[in-house]
Amino acid sequence: MSWVQANGAVLRYELTGRGGPPLVLVHEMGGTLESWDAVAPALARSRQVLRYDMRGSGLSEKVRGTLTLDTLTDDLAALLDRLGIGGPAVIAGCAVGAAVSLGFTVRHPGRVAGVVAMAPATGLPPERQAAALARADRLDREGLRAVSDPDALPAGGPLSDPAEHDRCRRLANDPHGVAALQRMLAGLAMEDDLARIRCPVLVLAGRRDPYRPPEVVEAVARAIAGARLEVHDTGHVMPVDTPGLVIEVLERFCGGIAGQAA
Repeated sequence: MSWVQANGAVLRYELTGRGGPPLVLVHEMGGTLESWDAVAPALARSRQVLRYDMRGSGLSEKVRGTLTLDTLTDDLAALLDRLGIGGPAVIAGCAVGAAVSLGFTVRHPGRVAGVVAMAPATGLPPERQAAALARADRLDREGLRAVSDPDALPAGGPLSDPAEHDRCRRLANDPHGVAALQRMLAGLAMEDDLARIRCPVLVLAGRRDPYRPPEVVEAVARAIAGARLEVHDTGHVMPVDTPGLVIEVLERFCGGIAGQAA
């Protein structure tokens, strides 16, 4: 793991593998680059893989105040510049990370070979926005434990239990960073931007996803010209819930992109 200053913020990242096109992995709200732990090593056997903590998440620089999608996409562009990754990359993101991936594609179309958007969180319906903003305020006041589902809190289980590890990692995240992402999500309206995307896009929905069920994800896919939708037996945070599925999908997608470029 390494740190670098990019776009005025310090970002933690890991760059492994070699070959192309490069693959960038963007984590979900409340996640970190470790969200891809069960996925990245297999993918790096045949290509360069970059994963990082978004500004305000994990061990990247903390935030106070607001975050915007433009800031997060410009962070990624600056990180790629600092690492010398100039050619088109495949960008894969989960939930809010999918919104960052799609937003990056809109702002920097020449730098994207294709996008895989898993359970994309591209905004909230009006009836859910007030609750999301109230949750963000409570995060700032009381921290992550206060707003977490009791079933998702660490139970003091075995140290080797991946689910226990994941729950602890999420609870240790900075609540102000999660709150800033929550407020950003509540204000997102990406429909017009999605219509501008022209590269290959694969949108994934999970039958067991309580936050972004297939019918919600399908609407995102319909807004992107030529996007393909796949529905799988998985949950919201697919790289953690079903890493084998994510590896298979990303290998297939990246292989198709490489074949088009040959």
